[in-house]
Amino acid sequence: MRIGLRLLLGFFMIVAVAGYFVMNIFVQEVKPGVRRATEGMMVDTANLLAQIAEQDIRNRNLNQGHIAQAFSDINRAPIGAKIDHIVKNRMEYRVYITDSKGKVIFDSTGEGLGQDYSRWNDVYLTLRGKYGARSTRLDPEDESSSVMYVAAPIKTTDGQIIGSLTVSKPNQTMQPVIRRSERRMEIAGIILLGIALLIGAVFVWWINRSISRLVRYASEVAEGNAPTLPKMDGPELSSLAHALESMRIKLEGKDYIEKYVHTLTHELKSPLAAIRGAAEILQEMPPQPVAQRFINNIKQQNERLQLLVDRMLQQAQVESRIRQEKASVDLAELLNGVIDAKEAQFAHRQITVSRNIDAPVTVRGDKLLLEQAFSNLLENALDFTPEQGKIIVTGEFVENHYRVIVIDNGPGMPVYALDKVFDRFYSLPRPDKEKSTGLGLSFVREVAIIHQGTIHLVNGEEGGAKAIFILPMKDK
Repeated sequence: MRIGLRLLLGFFMIVAVAGYFVMNIFVQEVKPGVRRATEGMMVDTANLLAQIAEQDIRNRNLNQGHIAQAFSDINRAPIGAKIDHIVKNRMEYRVYITDSKGKVIFDSTGEGLGQDYSRWNDVYLTLRGKYGARSTRLDPEDESSSVMYVAAPIKTTDGQIIGSLTVSKPNQTMQPVIRRSERRMEIAGIILLGIALLIGAVFVWWINRSISRLVRYASEVAEGNAPTLPKMDGPELSSLAHALESMRIKLEGKDYIEKYVHTLTHELKSPLAAIRGAAEILQEMPPQPVAQRFINNIKQQNERLQLLVDRMLQQAQVESRIRQEKASVDLAELLNGVIDAKEAQFAHRQITVSRNIDAPVTVRGDKLLLEQAFSNLLENALDFTPEQGKIIVTGEFVENHYRVIVIDNGPGMPVYALDKVFDRFYSLPRPDKEKSTGLGLSFVREVAIIHQGTIHLVNGEEGGAKAIFILPMKDK
């Protein structure tokens, strides 16, 4: 399972468990809360009706008094109250009144008239000056059949308790309110989980995006490229990115030195062996013509060593990214300048140069590196172009890039060499000269990488080789 999905599931489980306990507490508090509020209203109602009942008892007109008349008339027409989308049409209170001995002398429903209720807590406690209330099931097996009873004392003006008035209400009538509250809490809980899931998804997306950047960076490093260090949003991820960059630089430095020591040793063997052989022959004091030939050989090998060292220093400089002085560079002007600088070489070998360069075009880059890269491409084309041959240099816009193409009409590249020509020290035999150092095209590739560009070498449709150098118009 991917780490992002694990984080999302873990976050969601934490929120879900926390939400469950919180919602469970709220739901458990709904019923008691509603009942406490209802009981409070019933206490107020019972005490108010007890005052009215005291007047009816004093006037000896309880069954025809104000309370009896009110209960007789109240449910003749629907009440029509709409409380938070819950319609209430009937009065749900039952009221009964007992005398000082607990005998029912009035019942709004008539069912308890004349019965002895003195044993019930609401009447028993109220007649003794205490708060009387009870909750009793009409059906002992059915919890929803419970009824809440709240009583208030009926007192004379001198404070004597002459009876009790009880207001009762079935708990079932409170169920719509309770169910509605629970349903709202459930909806709120689902919304909460949805929001938590969305926040978790955004968080995981952010983590995955940051990790993906680092993975792409590491993959490009593994492929031998020199990618730009990605910008991280958090300090911890930024520290990780810088640690990877530091590790890359150290590993590349170590690998770079090892490779260069190995390749330099390998490349120096041939000229050094030639110099040593010539020196050994010269020690034998050969005739002047022979001696002069070996002296010339030593000079040639010395020049080759000097060229190899210079090229390696140049290559090391560009590969280590030591100098990158990027500025606005006119590519058309630069290309024309490179071609003009080699006019003498073209004329000496009677090579025709055709140029088709779009101008003006400006890119961000290191002018000296770009000059050397294009010079190397022309040198490579010169090496493989026969006398009285032709070289075509094209510079053109392609979308947001500028493409430089150098085509020669030489023998072309062997198929087996097409994927190796940019390797360091890889070189093919020239038609009329010995192999080069094998660093020219490798240098061009490094310059392309520094400028976020690309370089390809393919065989032309009509023969010869075609070098394609592409640079972005904007610095990435």
